Amino acid sequence: MSVTARAGIVVTGTEVLTGRVRDRNGPWLADRLLELGIELAHVTICGDRPVDMEAQLRFMAEEEMDLVITSGGLGPTADDLTGEVVARFQGRPLVLDEEMEEKIWRILQPLMRRWKGLDEESTRASNRKQAMVPEGALAIDPAGTAPGLVVPPVDGRPGPTIVVLPGPPRELHEMWATAVESAEFAAATTGRSDYEQSMLRLFGIPESEIAATLRVAEEEVPGLEALEITTCLRRGELEVVVRHHPEARDAWERLAALIRERHRSTLFSDDGSSVDQQVLELLSGRKLALAESLTGGLLSERLTELPGSSGHMMGGIVAYSNEAKADLLG
Repeated sequence: MSVTARAGIVVTGTEVLTGRVRDRNGPWLADRLLELGIELAHVTICGDRPVDMEAQLRFMAEEEMDLVITSGGLGPTADDLTGEVVARFQGRPLVLDEEMEEKIWRILQPLMRRWKGLDEESTRASNRKQAMVPEGALAIDPAGTAPGLVVPPVDGRPGPTIVVLPGPPRELHEMWATAVESAEFAAATTGRSDYEQSMLRLFGIPESEIAATLRVAEEEVPGLEALEITTCLRRGELEVVVRHHPEARDAWERLAALIRERHRSTLFSDDGSSVDQQVLELLSGRKLALAESLTGGLLSERLTELPGSSGHMMGGIVAYSNEAKADLLG
């Protein structure tokens, strides 16, 4: 594969590191980087300690990342230190962005009106902490109260440009587009490539079966080495994900044909759609109510976590004991 811009993701937060909160930002950012033709090389998670954050940034720089994206640590509390750590790492002093301070303060006004007991002075102080911006960096208007940052290394220093985004996924998603459109982001990712990604899904076979097919493909598919192939077994579904540059499309099509031929009885999706999504499509124009027992609501969960499920799903009952089944389900 040709040389491309390389990126790393640093997810910060002790609550994520210890598993109390599941990381949803890393996978979302990985998909966005793929869409941009930027190769994701590393994803790391660290706690809120500055020394650990600096270690992650140092690792990314040593691995010659062009771009590093951080999530989390931009709030008003004392342990929210990502902006400060990044500023120091990039050699840029923090300065107060007075315009940003006023923007954040206006965002806080409804909160101040709702919570009459809030101390205005302490709230302004926290507000001011969030408006401290590395000198020469781009500040991104907040979707909540925390602004984002795009921070290149200080002039003359090598190293990655660092995009600093908040932890709440809704805020991160909204601010991502502004970061991508910035001149600083473009300068750091001049080596973008065009990638294509496809997914096949199979049900009821172990990974060893697809591994055997890939060994056959080594002999029968010219150009197979140009494909980046990963397999993952989850929820009983075996995913085969293939990434490649456009010039390797013929090799991908030959591989897909081989998998269809050898696994026609277990291949159920050649467009990446899951069983859940296909069931939802089959419900088009229909309504569904569920009664569950041993599954404990898992079926309802899988169907309702998909966009558009509210158009079909009426509700459900989990009746586990015999008494509950008789009383609730007749």
